[in-house]
Amino acid sequence: MSISIHSISKTFGAYTALDKISLEVPNGSLTALLGPSGSGKTTLLRIVAGLDFPDPGPGRIAFHGEDVSEVSARKRGVGFVFQHYALFQHMSVAQNIAFGLRVLPSAQRPKKSEIRDRVMELLKLVRLEGLEGRRPHELSGGQRQRVALARALAIRPKVLLLDEPFGALDAQVRKDLRRWLRQFHDEIGLTTLFVTHDQEEALELSDQVVVMRNARIEQVGKPQSVYDQPRSPFVYEFLGNVNKLHEGKNVRYLRPHEIDVLFAAECDPATDVSARVHHLFSAGPIATLTVKLGDGQFIDVELSRKQLDELSLSVGDEVAVRLAARTV
Repeated sequence: MSISIHSISKTFGAYTALDKISLEVPNGSLTALLGPSGSGKTTLLRIVAGLDFPDPGPGRIAFHGEDVSEVSARKRGVGFVFQHYALFQHMSVAQNIAFGLRVLPSAQRPKKSEIRDRVMELLKLVRLEGLEGRRPHELSGGQRQRVALARALAIRPKVLLLDEPFGALDAQVRKDLRRWLRQFHDEIGLTTLFVTHDQEEALELSDQVVVMRNARIEQVGKPQSVYDQPRSPFVYEFLGNVNKLHEGKNVRYLRPHEIDVLFAAECDPATDVSARVHHLFSAGPIATLTVKLGDGQFIDVELSRKQLDELSLSVGDEVAVRLAARTV
């Protein structure tokens, strides 16, 4: 089920939350809405869900070519997962998952046996078999989020919308759960749109990244393409670490891992710049150096531990750096 968003705007008084947003979400894709707080990500997600409506005008939302702009959230067939789970604390896991089915109008409501079968099917899908009788407070954060996901899937939605789904979890649980979500998405193939402000999360999880800023879309593309070929200084700086080199009126950009470090004696004046090691941090598999260039600018460099050992560097050592900087 593809999602087409055309010329959507949304204002709250004098504040513009979305400014003529247009976007195509391919059928079966996992698309990330990525940007800082206030960029419009969640507002756009809520409008796609039908929880909010855009300003009057030419804007429209279509699911697989069908205009749903005036359709209520209940009738859009959308599964929505919130950051803080929104589970019913007085209900068991099974009751939480079944809730969306039990509140359907009687003409649409499945039989009790069918609801029970659907719940068991979903428990297996999200790998929570045997926990159907527990209450939310008896589960870990990652398990609670999987219950929320199962509940969203119970109604067999056309699309799945996730609003900062891992925001309330600690770092290691986030990492484990997003790997699980990517595998889970590949298994079910449901068109999914998710909001995040975490660059690593968006790049690791998604098929398509939508970078937003100040109510507009800055860039759309595959994760590797957006990371390697940013179209604006904002995208360059927002997607990972970057050095800025000031050369007269121009600013050039390069990522720490794109810089080669050489012994000073190997310096080629035509391509390399002399520098001095100012700081060195080597805990973990990647070593980070801060070097001071001859003109006084500081830049960060990332090396593998093997490269660092081969160079045998210390603070104060003179080195040469090979810079492949780009302008944007």
